[in-house]
Amino acid sequence: MVGKTPRPPVTRILVLGSRGRVGAALVRQWLENHTVQALARPELDAADLPALERLLDRFEFDILVNATGLTNVDRCESARDEAVTVNTEAPSLMARVAAAKGARFIHFSTDYVFDGTQTRPYTENDPARPLGHYGATKLAGEAAALAASSRHLVLRVSWVFGPDKPSFVDMIIERALANDRVEAIADKTSSPTAAEDIAGWVEPFLTDSNELPGGLYHACNAGGCTWQAYGQYTLDCALKAGWPLRARTVEPIALADMNNFSAPRPPHTVMDTTKLSTVIERSPRPWQEALEEFLLWKFRNSLKVAGQ
Repeated sequence: MVGKTPRPPVTRILVLGSRGRVGAALVRQWLENHTVQALARPELDAADLPALERLLDRFEFDILVNATGLTNVDRCESARDEAVTVNTEAPSLMARVAAAKGARFIHFSTDYVFDGTQTRPYTENDPARPLGHYGATKLAGEAAALAASSRHLVLRVSWVFGPDKPSFVDMIIERALANDRVEAIADKTSSPTAAEDIAGWVEPFLTDSNELPGGLYHACNAGGCTWQAYGQYTLDCALKAGWPLRARTVEPIALADMNNFSAPRPPHTVMDTTKLSTVIERSPRPWQEALEEFLLWKFRNSLKVAGQ
């Protein structure tokens, strides 16, 4: 029909880890234009490599997406073998299976591959020097994924929030609803990222008619902040939306005072997204805009659930 925007070609996509914040957002957004199959536990166990390989052999796909991972930073320090299996060996297997099928593999990594000593935003060309086992296993997974095919894609994300699984945003609101005082770390900085935005940034890489180059990309919303500033903006937006918060100010605490942390955390991991913006011809919006939109949706949805 004249004047109608052409629909992109349908792509067969298999998403692994479809119940997490990122995976669920990908499935929800991509279903409209693509054939999407989604796997999560108990059918999918990334720690069982033989079972994982048998599972992948059952499917035909053009795109294989890995949104799984052992992301509990402290647990990775104690469950070191499991972290290697899930964060390094499983992505390596997925990447090789995808390459053998002639498919593109899309893998999600983390800002924890950096040591956090750099004050300017990290680019994809900056040396990765992880401080802990989590970052080390994720970095090795990146290398394995990219080695399997030049078409494969690795996207580093940070501080992801979204509607499908609780995050720092949900925790700080819950605490502010129940307590007069809340705290957050004031000397650790990164980039909050909306899961829904990630799905939009990745979609251009899906279609064969406009295939974009593989490789390593940083994918986060624009700007950076401390956990404290992230929490404060969350409370400000929640109050604006109508939440009856008891606490309205996020008090500062130091990273060094977090005695319950067993794994080291990099202090500054804001990432530069120039490469991604150039390739997809779209710049990520500021994290504040994405967060305010999410919190307004979250509040309105809470009213619907309560029947108001």
